[in-house]
Amino acid sequence: MSDFEFTFALFGLLLGLSLAEVLGGLGRALEARLRRGQALRIGWLTPLLGAFVVLDLLSFWQAAWVSRKVIDVSGVVLMAVTAFAGSYYLASSLVFPRSLEGVDDLDVHFFRVRRIVIGVMLALLVVQLAFYASIPELAVRLQSPLPMIMTAVLVLLMGLAMFARSQFWARLAMAALVARYVVVYML
Repeated sequence: MSDFEFTFALFGLLLGLSLAEVLGGLGRALEARLRRGQALRIGWLTPLLGAFVVLDLLSFWQAAWVSRKVIDVSGVVLMAVTAFAGSYYLASSLVFPRSLEGVDDLDVHFFRVRRIVIGVMLALLVVQLAFYASIPELAVRLQSPLPMIMTAVLVLLMGLAMFARSQFWARLAMAALVARYVVVYML
């Protein structure tokens, strides 16, 4: 077993749990909607936040693969991986409410948690960029114009989603964040 495989087992476990949190939350919301009929409004914002978190999580999973040649096993690396992937789990667990009792509109929930969820993801992006910049083999990936532009767009849209006051602008920002990842994955 290589150092990367050993470390990635922990990373993959925590990121897999993060995926399960978002998908489980969506499942609970759909089940509650079916059970209660019209009493629960799912809306667009929380499902878009969930889609964004899943797509962003996949990008970090892919980034781990890019970093495979520079990863070694040490206490510091294992703590960093746990903190990084654990932060993802925290953000993922907030996307959908744990209990839907007393929740009538998931768009209201979105406005309650969006700054925490997107803020955590923004902080993780900064950590990833700092990690890449600190390793010469990875730093070259940051220097071409396309990654710089796509990262700038990502940060701009995340800021808009965090601070938009109206549902229209929040929906537009969240839809653009999801679309940005779809475009990146197709390149």
